[in-house]
Amino acid sequence: MMDTCETLTVRRLGLRDYEPTWQAMQSFTDGRGSDTADELWLLEHPPVYTLGKAGLPEHVLDPGNIPVLQTDRGGQVTYHGPGQLIAYLLLDLQRAGIGIKRLVHLLEQSVVDLLAGYGIESSARADAPGVYVKGAKIAAIGLRVRRGCTFHGLALNVDMDLEPFTRINPCGYRGLAVTEIAHLVAHARIGPIGIGLAEQFAGLLDRRIVLVQIPK
Repeated sequence: MMDTCETLTVRRLGLRDYEPTWQAMQSFTDGRGSDTADELWLLEHPPVYTLGKAGLPEHVLDPGNIPVLQTDRGGQVTYHGPGQLIAYLLLDLQRAGIGIKRLVHLLEQSVVDLLAGYGIESSARADAPGVYVKGAKIAAIGLRVRRGCTFHGLALNVDMDLEPFTRINPCGYRGLAVTEIAHLVAHARIGPIGIGLAEQFAGLLDRRIVLVQIPK
């Protein structure tokens, strides 16, 4: 039997509404113990704008009929929709032996390494968390730490409608360009990309993946 310090449970959840998933992350974090395995949830959300804990409503320019939800993660406003890979990380920081800044770096690096495998050159920015391709944002990061454990995570644009980003100041930056993997390579599929991201992140943490497929 593998020790929980050696594993990362990866759950493929499919398309899930934002609020119940957020509540599930909170419940998982509040109920976990010292021997609870860390988890990575891979999913998509129906269209929704989310504001971080200190998010400024003026960064939501014209939401139209897309709901806007105030959340408890870090960061400003972003958009989630089908075709965007959501990776929610439920990690015991103390047990992992890292701090939040190191974790953000590892999440960014996992995306950079994943994209490199598709021939896409990308990088992080010291002044604005996330991953960028030629100045356009392709992945956003927003986390919350409670009881020394994280939830929320990152959003990677794979093959989605990017128009809703024009109705906000993405991550609080006016006029910030966004892009997606499908604009850069052919045949971008969210399933393999999700597993690839999980493998990259688990490797950086020196963890073994335990994959759990959740039926719809």
